[in-house]
Amino acid sequence: MTTMTTAAVPQRARMDSRQKLILTLLLGAQFMLAIDFSILNVALPVVGEGLGFGLGGLQWIATAFALPAAGFTLLFGRIADLAGRRRMLLTGMALLAVGSLVGGLATSPAVLLTGRVLQGLATAIATPAALSLLTTSFREGHLRSRALGLSGALMSAGFTVGAVLGGVLTDLLSWRWAFLVNVPVALVILVLTPMVIKESRAAERARLDVPGAVTVTGGLLFLVYGITGGSPAALAAAAVLLIAFWIVERRANAPLAPPRVLTKRTVTWGNVGGFVAFATETSLVFLMTLYLQQVLGYSPLITGLALGVLGVGTVAGGVAAPRILARMGGRWTLVSGLLLQAAATLALLGLGETRASLGLLLVATAVGGFGNLVAIVAFMGIATSGLPDGEQGLATGLATMTQQVAITLGIPIMSAVATARGDVLAGIHTATLVNAGLVVLGAIVVGTFLRRK
Repeated sequence: MTTMTTAAVPQRARMDSRQKLILTLLLGAQFMLAIDFSILNVALPVVGEGLGFGLGGLQWIATAFALPAAGFTLLFGRIADLAGRRRMLLTGMALLAVGSLVGGLATSPAVLLTGRVLQGLATAIATPAALSLLTTSFREGHLRSRALGLSGALMSAGFTVGAVLGGVLTDLLSWRWAFLVNVPVALVILVLTPMVIKESRAAERARLDVPGAVTVTGGLLFLVYGITGGSPAALAAAAVLLIAFWIVERRANAPLAPPRVLTKRTVTWGNVGGFVAFATETSLVFLMTLYLQQVLGYSPLITGLALGVLGVGTVAGGVAAPRILARMGGRWTLVSGLLLQAAATLALLGLGETRASLGLLLVATAVGGFGNLVAIVAFMGIATSGLPDGEQGLATGLATMTQQVAITLGIPIMSAVATARGDVLAGIHTATLVNAGLVVLGAIVVGTFLRRK
């Protein structure tokens, strides 16, 4: 990544009114999709009681969303390049409205899980389409960095806001509104998008690589299922299918994910940095939820509001990130963001058993959220840079897949570490230390391999 100074940014690099409207619409879609991943987390016990889920069945409410969201993202990112990005965004929004309506009106576990599957599939369709529309609407440079900064802020903050919103809606209205709130927003996006955004697709109309699509989608589905369900057989199947995917892509005439893109230094190590950022910060939100509720005894509503401070930090990080990128370049911005996140996470080792620790939690999570978002914006910029518009759906599909798999993987691992100690607070401290260590390791690895040739 080339370092540039603020002075090097031309004064004409400002968004016009149409670009601002496009950005607002796309950010609204992405924010809503990000919220859906976590909006039910703090409401799971209430949902289980209302619909008759057993304790062991509650995890499937999250897994039913995560499986299609992670498994189909790369496929639909490429389909968006070929079939039309606006078309896929509209398809995803329509499916999200249907899935949210099904979940919100559910009277049995099977119907609710069907709604969650539809929401996850909608996320896999719409998220890479929205991101690629954003990157193709703004040329690489200052404007794209600003757009990606705001996008990254809202996508990351969406996970935290989802927890806040889920707690508020559950306490004040009903858990059903965690689903139903999506319906009017999706309808607004469906109406406005054709008026504001032009269709966009790759100039070269290649055929879809079916063998590649089957192997990568199957591999990702087995990977997520193996992680969330703790199934060694599923993980073994994932390894076989993903290896087969690599072999297929090397031989295909029109590969779903060309090896030259997958092995591009910025794509590879940018996504590694993004994986570390998403896996550690979202799992830290889980650990702090555990701490606030099980150690300090706060309600879901208060827990959500406390974690909202982290959301403020992430939004601030997203706003500041483009300026930091302009001064430091992508590599050092990514590394610096991760190191700031790690330092703030280490500070959380000072949390104790009394509510006097709440101040430390609020400050540390806000600072860590700032660093995390700076890293995420740098990751998005690096992972989508240097590629033509015709491959932006693939690039954003890879980035979205990285986000979804990281969130899915991070929480079970940190949960396992936290519960291994027996004592809740000691387990949270151990998991927090491991979390910070992974961030530092990620910063070292990315800083080393993203070095300029």
